[in-house]
Amino acid sequence: MEQEQLKQFDERIQDLVEETAETPARREKKEKPQLKPSIYSLRLDELKDWLVENGEKAFRAGQIYEWLYEKRVKTYDEMSNLSKGLREKLEQQFTLTTLSTIIKQESKDGTIKFLFQLQDGYSIETVLMRHEYGNSICVTTQVGCRIGCTFCASTLGGLKRHLMAGEIVEQVVKVQQQLDELDERVSSIVIMGIGEPFDNYDAMMSFLKIMNDDKGLNIGARHITVSTSGIVPKIYEFADEGMQINFAVSLHAPNQEARQKLMPIARAYKLEALMDAVKYYTQKSGRRVTFEYGLMSGQNDTEEVALELAALIKNIKCHVNLIPINYVPERDYIRTSRSKIFAFEKTLKEKGINVTIRREQGADIAAACGQLRAQERSEETK
Repeated sequence: MEQEQLKQFDERIQDLVEETAETPARREKKEKPQLKPSIYSLRLDELKDWLVENGEKAFRAGQIYEWLYEKRVKTYDEMSNLSKGLREKLEQQFTLTTLSTIIKQESKDGTIKFLFQLQDGYSIETVLMRHEYGNSICVTTQVGCRIGCTFCASTLGGLKRHLMAGEIVEQVVKVQQQLDELDERVSSIVIMGIGEPFDNYDAMMSFLKIMNDDKGLNIGARHITVSTSGIVPKIYEFADEGMQINFAVSLHAPNQEARQKLMPIARAYKLEALMDAVKYYTQKSGRRVTFEYGLMSGQNDTEEVALELAALIKNIKCHVNLIPINYVPERDYIRTSRSKIFAFEKTLKEKGINVTIRREQGADIAAACGQLRAQERSEETK
């Protein structure tokens, strides 16, 4: 059943996205360039297997991981305790650099947004956010997105391709290399950048395992959060992984009609099915889920809607994160006023819902997810 549902999703989602577009159009598929694999895509066990298959000792994997994730070298030649022959094999087979920095924007609040260019010329965004409790990185999992949320800049231009696990990993490494100069480190990760993480599930899971590995960047599972727009079969699969990763669902509306207007994926996976999957996750993992709820004026921000949301989630172990949406020029939605945001929060609290309002960061730069890419690489988002 799961595979059949995913097949239906693959077949239908692009049509659903185009139905919501003002000027739907089929794009001609371009020939995909051959990408060199990233060394960062390999989990430790996979690297050991590759070494043995190529006539090397498995223990070298630990040495290579130390160079990659502890010393964070930028060339294979710096891996001085490896033989020249092994370094040449690695360089021939794997690239150590898949990302180059196009733009680095810094906000007055310390938030830094990076626009990185990939091997094939496409671009992605990564954001460093500074909090009292440490440095958090928001990473991207796809070049573009096919989910088609009507308020989001990430979907402009559709999906170009999935990222390799190593391209996701390298976003964290690149930012950590810059933090090294300040004697600081990445303390938490959110997988909420461009793209739908569960639409690139295998690469996302490899990324999570590499980040969590004590020989990798050794970031604790409880300091990593992954968000999905609601690919139901993958929620069940993720629940069964047994990882202690924090889990968030982009909800944005408390009923089917309103949600499918904002998020075409709701036509493929109905709200009722999504809530059943979320309940399975909380029961299986024993952990709460965070509902991400972007507030848009006149769309989903009234007291009546707050009451409906409270009724929908009252029996679920959860937390609601209210998000004042960033204005995206290509979209028509307007941010809810501060007074209505606080009123919405108050209504939820009165109904016993655990709720907070997300603190704004990077408001003076292209803060919205996908917005910097849309500004600087408009040819990718048409």
